[in-house]
Amino acid sequence: MALLKLKPLMEEVANCTKCPLAQSRTHTVFGEGNLNARLMFVGEGPGKDEDLQGRPFVGRAGQLLDNMLEAIGIKRSEVYIANVVKCRPPQNRVPTPSEAKACLPYLRNQVAIIKPKIIVCLGATAAKNLIDPDFKITQQRGQWIERKGYYFIATFHPAAILRDPSKKKPAWEDFILIKEKYLAEGLDA
Repeated sequence: MALLKLKPLMEEVANCTKCPLAQSRTHTVFGEGNLNARLMFVGEGPGKDEDLQGRPFVGRAGQLLDNMLEAIGIKRSEVYIANVVKCRPPQNRVPTPSEAKACLPYLRNQVAIIKPKIIVCLGATAAKNLIDPDFKITQQRGQWIERKGYYFIATFHPAAILRDPSKKKPAWEDFILIKEKYLAEGLDA
């Protein structure tokens, strides 16, 4: 059922020209994973590898995300992974507010179709767009926010951890919280 609902949305994203990011993309990166996932990860936007393959989190940051999931006993195949923007910003820069605003309806529709219980914001861009525009990742990461039946938590983006290994320990602590919530909510069934 979810796939039937996602297909027209995927096609709409593939043909989107709502912002300038469409002009330089190789592929749109819609998102992928378990269509019945109770756990969704949302990043900022595609990088070079993601743009080339049309898949989210397949580069070095994606490999780190896979390793982090494996370390807490969750398979990538259990979750759904998407981004705030579906096209790569030039030089992997942060998406502008207008670019994010153009893409957010697609992400909201993905959430409405997949119906995850837990949404993990990977990095400040995702947290600012999904939790609060004034979100401070260094101060507010690892805190649960419940809104409209969803549990939100933010942690450092895997790319940030690769750039600054001091973020590894707090991100690990956040992933432990995610696993605990996942188990407490009976979401691993």
